[in-house]
Amino acid sequence: KYNGLFGGMKTVVAEEGVGGLYKNCRPVLLIHAAQGAGTFGGVEFFKAEIASKFGQEAAWKHRTAIYLVAAACAEFIADIFLCPLEATRIRLVSNPSYASGLLSAFPKIIKDDGVLKGFYSGFGRVLARQIPQTMAKFAVQGAAAEAIYARDADSDASSCVRHFAVSAVSGAVAGAGAAIISNPLEQIERHRRYGASSESTVAIARRALQAQGAARLCLTGLWPRCFMLGNLTAGQFAIFDLVTRLAGAPRFQFSKPASLANID
Repeated sequence: KYNGLFGGMKTVVAEEGVGGLYKNCRPVLLIHAAQGAGTFGGVEFFKAEIASKFGQEAAWKHRTAIYLVAAACAEFIADIFLCPLEATRIRLVSNPSYASGLLSAFPKIIKDDGVLKGFYSGFGRVLARQIPQTMAKFAVQGAAAEAIYARDADSDASSCVRHFAVSAVSGAVAGAGAAIISNPLEQIERHRRYGASSESTVAIARRALQAQGAARLCLTGLWPRCFMLGNLTAGQFAIFDLVTRLAGAPRFQFSKPASLANID
């Protein structure tokens, strides 16, 4: 029924109008705002804290590992707050008559299922999907931005427009990288909807592999996911960089020590 990204959008518009593309827009905005604040702020905090323990030279040598650890720590904390919002959003999508919005749905879920079952029954799955995606996003963005600055070393390093452009381009590359990493997990999650509610994640993954094979599990839906996450992540990094610079908020940057200046 939904033939590709743009074909699917065309079908939705034909059946439901343009408004069909913006169903549950407010919960999605709230979820992305909460997650963005947690992950971007958290990565900056953990990155600076971990690097300070290593020292400048060791931090530079191990900057990719620091990106990965900082992103994992930040995403874990952010997911503690994200999971209830995501669980509520899914409840509203699957049953639009359940409540009029997030605020009215929260007390109903607590009354019906309790806090742990209602909000955190899928916490492990959220971690399994979000942590690898966020680790890839920040590590790839850091490496891409560094490579772009190295190729364009003669440009005005203090230009706000230049920083904005580099953040957007490196963010798009990072979004594509995150999509490639997380796409198999998204496909496994899709198979969960067609199995028994008691089926374990390992059993679902095995069933998905048998149904699609490893290649299709990794590639099915990858282009729309790259397009979505590439644009989303480009906007995230560009906005974060622009706002912090306009606010005069210092950001931690890995800097190459003078002792390593002539070493590749």
